Amino acid sequence: MSSLKQPIVLLKAILVRLPLILKTLILHGIQMSPVTGKQDLRTELTVAVLRSFMGLKHSVLKMQKDSMRDPGIKGPMWVSKVTLPQPEIDVRDAVLRAIDVLKTGDETCDIPDIAAVEAEWTGYRGNVGKRTAQPNISEEEKYHKLRAESPSDMTILYFHGGAYFLMDPCTHRVPLAHLSHRTGAQILSIRYRLAPQNPFPAGLVDALTAYLSLIHPPPGSLHKPVPANKIILAGDSAGGNLSLVLLQTLLTLHRTSHTLHFHGKDVPIELPGGLAAVSPWCDITRSMPSVKRNELFDFLDAPPGADTPFEPIPFPPDDIWPVSPPRVDLFCNANMVLHPLVSPLTAPAELWKDAPPIWISTGEEGLTDEGLIVARRIHQAGAPLVAEMFEGMPHCHGMLMIETTQGRRFFESFASFCRDAAAGRVTSTSNLTYISYKAKSEKQIPIEKACETTDEEADALLRKSAAWRLEGEKAMQKEWRERARL
Repeated sequence: MSSLKQPIVLLKAILVRLPLILKTLILHGIQMSPVTGKQDLRTELTVAVLRSFMGLKHSVLKMQKDSMRDPGIKGPMWVSKVTLPQPEIDVRDAVLRAIDVLKTGDETCDIPDIAAVEAEWTGYRGNVGKRTAQPNISEEEKYHKLRAESPSDMTILYFHGGAYFLMDPCTHRVPLAHLSHRTGAQILSIRYRLAPQNPFPAGLVDALTAYLSLIHPPPGSLHKPVPANKIILAGDSAGGNLSLVLLQTLLTLHRTSHTLHFHGKDVPIELPGGLAAVSPWCDITRSMPSVKRNELFDFLDAPPGADTPFEPIPFPPDDIWPVSPPRVDLFCNANMVLHPLVSPLTAPAELWKDAPPIWISTGEEGLTDEGLIVARRIHQAGAPLVAEMFEGMPHCHGMLMIETTQGRRFFESFASFCRDAAAGRVTSTSNLTYISYKAKSEKQIPIEKACETTDEEADALLRKSAAWRLEGEKAMQKEWRERARL
């Protein structure tokens, strides 16, 4: 029955959106679309349809469950499911130590439990059809077959996107198998804990557990030890955030500590070979100008800003949201939004000193400014940087539209960076590569001039948005306490 249900649900979703699809087709055909000259028909339709799903009609729990629905494993991919054993509490305490080191005020967060981490090894499987199922063999046998078709000595540690409360490794299998094919790398995609059930820093603790597990495999692991300089951290959107804040954690621990206790051993704090961030969510407040300026090209709507009266997120209540006491954000307390391990945009340039090579790719999307400002600060710190921007492209366009001209150009750059970083041959540049509509031409823009928003302007917008959230959260908690007394 489940195999019949999915096509029926999809058909209903298409029928409901037929007027939207027809309107988009007509406006594009007569060249009266507001995005004419920057998006082709496929991109415009993709954005329009995705935007129609981005509402607040459903509860957080329903959205979360719907986004994590497993599509199954078929086609040119190997997937081996594993569980990385729960380490000592030292891993969590190391994250808390990094949070304390980078504090600038009275930031507070929940103290998470330490936990085992579920994950999927993902790789390319050659010479099979699009609907070919995986053979009925053990996870260990699948891993060995995956490894046989992944000849590189590099491992990509991948963090999926989804605003820190949606999605799962199962939603990213197709683009990750494609990335594995282009790089020859095995990819470990982790099921980090999601908010609001597990707010910051639970996901970061899971990310550090996975990273250390690659370098120092716990007993019973399928993989052999991976040298730190052969690991590439990568992720899209919130996963791009997680890759950046994991690197910030490692940089902080590297400066302040020498070892960490992990599965019975004192292990050194080592830095990865590189980091690749796709449309990274670097500002949890989403307060940069591009959020509204580029809304036309993106499926992510601009949120209410600090110039409007504060209103709680209007999700229908369910078993997991709102929480008690109430929070403004699903992911963290309002007083944490300016912490560098929550919003990497707030990290000053000096915190990126000694970072390994970093690649940042963005579209002309809501998150463009924050990604480019982070890139600018990384460059100012002297860290090797490769940055690119695609004209007219929405959030995570390459992951969504793999076989388009822009998608192929995106994966070419993504894979090339990963290979070069693992080989220690990244050539840093002081320019942003700007890829024009349909990838017909490219030009180089000095990274210092790629984003018009200055550091001072960005900091002012961040502080204003953070104050707005903090006041809103205080009002919500006051009302909650008054209700509790009744």
